Amino acid sequence: MKRKNPLVEGQTYHIFTRSIAEFKIFNNDSDFQRMLYLLQYYQIQEPPISFSVYTRLEKVQQEGFEKCFSLIAKDQLQIVQIIAYCLMPTHIHLILKQLQPSGISIFLGNVLNSYTRYFNIKHHRKGPLWESKFQNVLVENDEQLLHLTRYIHLNPTTASLVKKPHDWKFSSYKEYLNEKTNYHLCQFEDLIEFRPDKYKKFVQDRIAYQRELAIIKRQLIDGESKP
Repeated sequence: MKRKNPLVEGQTYHIFTRSIAEFKIFNNDSDFQRMLYLLQYYQIQEPPISFSVYTRLEKVQQEGFEKCFSLIAKDQLQIVQIIAYCLMPTHIHLILKQLQPSGISIFLGNVLNSYTRYFNIKHHRKGPLWESKFQNVLVENDEQLLHLTRYIHLNPTTASLVKKPHDWKFSSYKEYLNEKTNYHLCQFEDLIEFRPDKYKKFVQDRIAYQRELAIIKRQLIDGESKP
């Protein structure tokens, strides 16, 4: 099904997709890790083989995904640029810049379909895993982009999964702080200018406020649902 407003090359979007009925789709570190590797793998325009076959290659198993993939990716065009991300147990937030025609749709199709196959085989289930359409919002300026990265990085604290965004392993927050991390997915230096210490304060100053907003929102929804 075509979108009413096609996504445009060179534009940046907040992408949000959730599981069907808020089904928990990331149950352990291994699940989160697989999704992070999928996000890396399907950025390139022409993956040589499917991700599931690639990870079973003897060389990849011996030397690790990161090392082997860097050799493949260096001569490949990217179809999207990942600016920020946060994986949550039931949903995913991404900030993506589209680099090639239909890049975001192709990228998400490959990533989500691959994870669905993995999840269904692992849990002996059939059928779709994600809601039919991913949501997208155009990021119109640098200020909106900066605040959006903060909102995304605060998602785990807002949901009370951790006390501080730094404690959540499956977002790009540590990349923004220029700290050592196992995953290097993001390219944001050409779009956002900040010092890591300033960004840390910028995010942490909003923790309590964003959590309070989430509580109010839940209360309003619960109130509307009562007879």
